[in-house]
Amino acid sequence: MTRAEVRSAGERVGQIGTGFVVLLGVARSDGEAEALQLADKIFKLRIFDDADGRMNMPIDSVPGARILLVSQFTLLGTVRKGNRPSYLAAAPPEHAARLYEHVTARLRELGLGVETGIFRTNMEVELVNDGPVTLLLDTNDWAPHGVSP
Repeated sequence: MTRAEVRSAGERVGQIGTGFVVLLGVARSDGEAEALQLADKIFKLRIFDDADGRMNMPIDSVPGARILLVSQFTLLGTVRKGNRPSYLAAAPPEHAARLYEHVTARLRELGLGVETGIFRTNMEVELVNDGPVTLLLDTNDWAPHGVSP
């Protein structure tokens, strides 16, 4: 990512240069363990180029790299039945907000600069992808918290 920003009600509320944009969808079944697991995985991802041009470097090795974290319940939408999305798998707003804050706090605890959107508002996200590299991280795909996948 070379730059990104998020706006709410026409006002810029978060902006980064180099780094990650994380669109975070929280499922009903997610808990604090999954929030911490996700934050740790984001921190350890090696998707920045090393000196040989290989994706091999984590975000904390890139000077000035930051994270733009935006809540996105629609990621939990499904259109398996019919043509209208169902969001039954998405966590209720109070639960999702709490876990969104856990992810934000953990990333900051790990020493990363984190910008955020405003939870439960209409947001415009603008980004310039460098690559592009887009990954889907689903905590259901990993080993239990505390065990390296």
